[in-house]
This record gives sequence, C-alpha cells and structure tokens, in this order.
Amino acid sequence: MTALETNPLAGFQVDRAGIRTIGTGLQRPECILAEPDGTLWAADARGGVTRIAADGSQRFVGQRSDPRFQSASVATANDFEAKFTQGTLPNGLAFADNGDLLISNFGTDLLEVMTRDGDTRTLFDQIDGRPIGKVNFVLRDSRNRIWVTVSTRVNPWTRAASSRVQDGYLAVVEPGRGIRVVAEGFYFTNEIRLDAREQWLYIVETTGPWITRMRLDETSSRGVRLTDREVFGPTHLGGYPDGIAFDSFGNLWCTLVMVDQLVALTPQGDKMLLLDDGDPRASRNLIDRMAAGTVTPEDMGRARGTVAPWMASITFGGTDLCTVYLGSLLGTTIPYFRSPVPGLPMVHWHERR
Repeated sequence: MTALETNPLAGFQVDRAGIRTIGTGLQRPECILAEPDGTLWAADARGGVTRIAADGSQRFVGQRSDPRFQSASVATANDFEAKFTQGTLPNGLAFADNGDLLISNFGTDLLEVMTRDGDTRTLFDQIDGRPIGKVNFVLRDSRNRIWVTVSTRVNPWTRAASSRVQDGYLAVVEPGRGIRVVAEGFYFTNEIRLDAREQWLYIVETTGPWITRMRLDETSSRGVRLTDREVFGPTHLGGYPDGIAFDSFGNLWCTLVMVDQLVALTPQGDKMLLLDDGDPRASRNLIDRMAAGTVTPEDMGRARGTVAPWMASITFGGTDLCTVYLGSLLGTTIPYFRSPVPGLPMVHWHERR
C-alpha cells in the first residue's frame, strides 16, 4: 500500500452536516486552546479571552493591565485598513507552565502573560532595543522555551499583508535568558508548530503563501538555533495559510484564511483538501490580485465562507483529541467536528496544575 492509502485522512472530507458550534457572542475567536477536561479558551477582541466550559457555559475574562490600552473595537470586513490596529487584541495563545495564558497581543505589539482571572503583565515589548513589531503567535515547548512570531515591523501592518513584505521573524525566550531573534526574512510570519519529536519547527508564511520548516540545533552553548530552512509542501497552497496543527499520524492541518479552506499536508508534503467553504469567484479574484499586488480591502472583504468566516486556526480537543475546533477572524461562535485521527497533544495536555 502507498503512504497515502495508509493515511487515516485518505478519503476523508469534513461532513458539513456534522459540524456543530459552541460559544455565542464571541468577537474574533482567532486562537483557541483546549484542555483535557473539555474547557476551551478563545482569544476575544473585546480585550481578553473567553472561557467556555465543556457544558457550553462561558465567561469573558478581560485583561486588567496598562490603562493606556483600551479594548479594540471590531470593525466590518470592509474596514480593513483600520481593522484591529488599536487597543489590546489578544491573538495567539499558549499556556505557561503554571497554567497562566501567554498572549501575543496583535493590538499593543506586546508579549504578555495573563492569569486566568485577567491580571496581565508585559513579558517583552522590545528586542535589541527596538519595538518587537506585530506580534502574532506564541508557542511553548517541552523545555519550557517560548517561541514567538512577529509578522512584520511595517506600520500599518496591512501594507505588509497586501504587498508581500519579507520582514517577518521568529524569536525565542529560553529559561534564564532574555528574548532573541533566531530566524528572519519571512513573508508575514504566522502560526508555528513543532513536530512530535520537536526536531523541526513548522512556520506559516501567510503571504508566501507556503509553510517553511527549520531544524532545531541544540548543540550551541548560546542556546537553540534554527537551521536547514526549506519549504514544506507546495510552494503555493492555493490560499493564504494562517493556523496549523499536527495530528498524531503526522499530518499538518492548515487553515487558508479568506479563501476559507481547511487542508492537510501529509508527512510527505502532499496536500489534501478537507473542507472548502470559500466563495470560488471571490477567492480566485483575491489570489489573482494578491499576486499582482493590486489587492484592495474590498477584495479581502468579499472573500469569506460561512462556517468559520476568515478561517484562522485549528485546535484538536475533546478527551480523545478527535474533536476539531476552528478559529476565525469574523466569527462569533466556534464550529467543531470529529476527526478520524486524534491530534498531537500540545505540551500542556498532560501537565498537572
């Protein structure tokens, strides 16, 4: 049998009739964290996170931090230039080793940590004496290192997103050390994930539009290094990758924002389409205009689906890690469905609090 035939995703398509939702009245649930007891934590544009219990009950936890930063207002999709550019705007989330929430704040350009009650403090606002830039995502590994992606230093960031600026970078915070840049020169760096052995770091370059991977080199006394940079899978994914997550077989699931597709890359890098919720004409127009450098806010606003509009992230949860949750930039609820293969447990999954 071929590698594809033995893959548990072979022949799998998301059954739209089987999609359910959890959570109501959410604002921009871009990133979702799942805990073994069924609790979900979703980034929320009101300036905090929303905790959703397994029974569906929910509670918004607002950030209590610097009063200079007020909650961001949620604009319409056509108000793209001003969208999510002022105020606190939690984007990527990860659990710290004590259960607090690490937050990459896309509104304030800060790496933060927030208790589960909302008390928030800044971890880092600069690197090498310069403002960090547009902090996008945060990930913690088994060695308690914190990995951070910065999409761009261009202001406004929308210019970088629409014109393929290549100034995104990766930073790492190692225990006992400060924050430092470990790789740079990316096209709008977005989500990152480590493989099961933590040998490779997979990096979303949204406006590439592709996924890059780099090998972790642990041999230097100066800290971890990233080497052997290469594109993993197609050099054009057919849309703009945003969120990624591994399943236990080694498939890398990926959302394509605005064209609103869910795809997976096999361990060999082959692309599989799992769900297509986009508007074909609007998606084609968006891709063509992005390639030509003529994309407009209106082009972006027209390109969206209905399940998880501007599909932005994917999270495996449930007690068996076979429930798939979809984050979005324009949604007010969290769609979910069942997967034929469990997700790869994240580092917090088996940690005791």
